[in-house]
Amino acid sequence: MKTLPICKEREIAYSTFSLLKFSNNSEVEIVQYDNPSLILLRDNEYYDYYKTEIFFDNKKIFHSRIKLRVGDCFTVFSDGCLYAGVGKELNFGWQRENIIGFVKNVNEKGYNSKTLAKLLIDKCDELYEYSPGDDCSCLIVRVRERESVNLLIGPPKNKFDNERMFSLFFAKMGKKVVCGGTTSQLVANYLNKDLEVSLDYLNPSIPPMAKIEGVDLVTEGVITINQVLSYAKDFLEDNKFYVVWSKKNDAASKLTRLLIQDATDINFYVGTAINPAHQNSDLPISFSIKMQLVEELKNSLEKMGKVIKVSYF
Repeated sequence: MKTLPICKEREIAYSTFSLLKFSNNSEVEIVQYDNPSLILLRDNEYYDYYKTEIFFDNKKIFHSRIKLRVGDCFTVFSDGCLYAGVGKELNFGWQRENIIGFVKNVNEKGYNSKTLAKLLIDKCDELYEYSPGDDCSCLIVRVRERESVNLLIGPPKNKFDNERMFSLFFAKMGKKVVCGGTTSQLVANYLNKDLEVSLDYLNPSIPPMAKIEGVDLVTEGVITINQVLSYAKDFLEDNKFYVVWSKKNDAASKLTRLLIQDATDINFYVGTAINPAHQNSDLPISFSIKMQLVEELKNSLEKMGKVIKVSYF
């Protein structure tokens, strides 16, 4: 509360804040001072949580302890968000009820926390006509169940390891993704199922998907993974491509949603066999490039807080 110097003219100085401390995935402690009151959505409806008033150095602080539930969505924001649009698009600014309605609307669409926060700040920027008159910052935290995604790419170096690799892959709980043409055929043979290859190019730059009964998503390998990596790197920075991958249904967009939006835990099963088709000097694909893509994707996902395990065969 005393981090800012006192203004000589107004003789006031204080730093507004909202603090959230999550403990053991079961409880959150909230301390709020002069910021707009935190919004809690529970079952995507506004939840009026209990607040205790504490006076410290003649200043009022609000304190709360809340037991967490799956689906809880906490939104904290500065007053620059609350007054977005004053004197411009909105006479009296964006009201609290408007912010609650906005967050409810985007939250029910399943976006992750970072995308929710970006959408909220983008809306504030729009209301300020892209010339903000005050600081706009926000924090969004969503409580969710852990969800596993298992991704298999490339056949094993030793063909006698096919059975072991595939049995371990399909024994894992969670969604299953198979990447690569040769790999897909081997998996179809292992499952004794048909491999149905689509000819629909939903995105001209991304090879089409295929279908195997028992597998959630079947894609081409290196080109698709390379595009997913581009989306992942952007997500860690400006997140400007979420409007692409969050809505489109090509292989790269679907895989990006699975890895970034859905998964909390990701298991990579990476075959290290060298694809003879990739050894053509006219092709920009090599074994080392595939390994590098997997490593970079792993690193990007770890930076997002995902729990990653990579197994090589």
